[in-house]
Amino acid sequence: MPQLNPNPWFLIMLASWAIFLLLMQPKLLSFTPTNSPPNKTKTTPNPTPWTWPWT
Repeated sequence: MPQLNPNPWFLIMLASWAIFLLLMQPKLLSFTPTNSPPNKTKTTPNPTPWTWPWT
């Protein structure tokens, strides 16, 4: 069975992880969202009581 031979696929997996860790991850971690949640003010909702039909 050729699927059990890890010779070519192990190097492909290592290369893909190296590309992710060395090239993609620093670019993704340096991204700062333009509308970050900590800058927003917190508003507490004012709930209205439910009017039950049998009361």
